[in-house]
Amino acid sequence: MSGLIRRTRQEAERRERDLLSPAATRSENTRGRTLPEESDPFRTAFERDRDRILHSKAFRRLKHKTQVFINPDGDHFVTRLTHTLQVTQIGRALAVTIGLNEPLTEAICLGHDVGHSPFGHIGEEALTPYVTGEWHHAAQSVRVFEVLEPLNLTWEVRDGIRAHSWKVEPPPSTPEGMVCRFADRIAYLTHDVDDAVRAGVIRYGDLPPEAIRAFGEPGSEWIGSMIEAVATESLLVGEVSMDDAHLEAMNVLRDFMFARVYLRPDVDDQRAEAIRVIHHLVDHYRDHPDEVPDSYRHHGADPVTAAIDYVSGMTDPFAVRDYERLTER
Repeated sequence: MSGLIRRTRQEAERRERDLLSPAATRSENTRGRTLPEESDPFRTAFERDRDRILHSKAFRRLKHKTQVFINPDGDHFVTRLTHTLQVTQIGRALAVTIGLNEPLTEAICLGHDVGHSPFGHIGEEALTPYVTGEWHHAAQSVRVFEVLEPLNLTWEVRDGIRAHSWKVEPPPSTPEGMVCRFADRIAYLTHDVDDAVRAGVIRYGDLPPEAIRAFGEPGSEWIGSMIEAVATESLLVGEVSMDDAHLEAMNVLRDFMFARVYLRPDVDDQRAEAIRVIHHLVDHYRDHPDEVPDSYRHHGADPVTAAIDYVSGMTDPFAVRDYERLTER
């Protein structure tokens, strides 16, 4: 007799009904997809979305996109892909601990950064002059999956991706989306500190004492402490949250990282060069829309939007090579 059993989608949905927290999002109650589809016999709607994102081209390109340090000299610096995997692991740990929908959390976390431009947040700064308001990678991530590489994802996954950043309003409509918000911040604060120390930009002794008192020693202890702080407060108040004391310590650490790492004056030349590369590329493809590949050319998009779609999807090394090709003409 086989030691294996076949799990159907209906069985998975039943387990969600019986085992998840009352506040959790059930896949059988999804608001659905833009285009109706037949249900998968084995996977829930959110499991299906997770798999689609994982196999997408936009997800694969994250391996060559900057997290913080542009073209770092070393194999152990975080890339946008390894950041995404760390966000997903933290998100799953939180979701399991407080009884939320793990596949939904995982899908949101895997897809949250696929719209990021080359050169990290410097790329966002470079693209903003071409749009009304602010160009933001969260909106572009949704556009990737809705327009450029349409995956027909569920509403809940798209909503979580849309609002994974703390600056985006309204906030996520699901607790799983809120988990991604916290997981993203926990991941980038902890691994960006390690990268900054590795690069010789700061020392562990420079870190704010508030962060050490709140979370312990940097590294895995920080991650565990931050996850525990979110889980403990969430279970206490009945929604995904962090208590004021730990949240304040996290905000102090974030301010420190912006002042000492992200916006430090010694990278001004590198920042200016990255902006120059992106501006040149956008200007070129705006003026030569026929050179934008068909896979990035959405019917009805104006030349500026088409150029931004193409350039924002580039990896760092591809953007540099393309810039060098164009400027050598």
